[in-house]
Amino acid sequence: MSQTASFQNKRSAPLIAIVGADGSGKTTVGQELLDWLQTMRPTAFCHLGKQTGNWGRAIARLPFVGKKLDKQVIARSSKARDEKGAGAAVSAIIFILSMRRVFRFMRMQRLHRKGFTILTDRYPQAVVPGPMDGPGLVARSPKGMIARFLTRQEQALYNWMASYPPDIVIRLNVDLGTALKRKPDHRPASLERKVRDVPRLTFNGAPILDLDSTEPLDQVIRKAKEAILATIARYDQATAK
Repeated sequence: MSQTASFQNKRSAPLIAIVGADGSGKTTVGQELLDWLQTMRPTAFCHLGKQTGNWGRAIARLPFVGKKLDKQVIARSSKARDEKGAGAAVSAIIFILSMRRVFRFMRMQRLHRKGFTILTDRYPQAVVPGPMDGPGLVARSPKGMIARFLTRQEQALYNWMASYPPDIVIRLNVDLGTALKRKPDHRPASLERKVRDVPRLTFNGAPILDLDSTEPLDQVIRKAKEAILATIARYDQATAK
């Protein structure tokens, strides 16, 4: 029995995750599905990202100093992925941002345990490090006791979140060209990495529905609804027993 199947025996409502790179249509698809689900059953929407990209784009738009500060942020963040990793200060900032996701995840769990069907934008995973909802502190040999401690703690937190898999993952795939057209204010290098990483995500064995987000929206929504209805039916059957 898969881990997701074993969780279904204990859960009272489905947990549905929408994942994809920026520009894949998560917000649009998510809103359509949320409106539809709320006509059928109590449903809560939970954003499980850190949303640090919004901060970075806001910094980049600051007059005179924005671009310089943005480059410094990128340079310091990249150190966290080097062999030796970032120093204590940068590691602490990255860890605090990860805790923002942890708190959101805990809120989602509370709602789920109350019986709400959950629809999420993004979902944490522990296997692929980096901007696609994975750990940020991934240096193999972090320098300094504080950086090593925070790296271990962050990985443990992501392992814990990943151990609570969705019942169905709706994975919206998009090519880099389309993503850049939809999100022209995003950094191309960062967006390229996200597009590349999305197909690698496994979410601890959760069922994944792969959709091409360049298809007409009504087709994407129809396929997503079919998968969600099948998931709901499994819960209804379990409740009827």
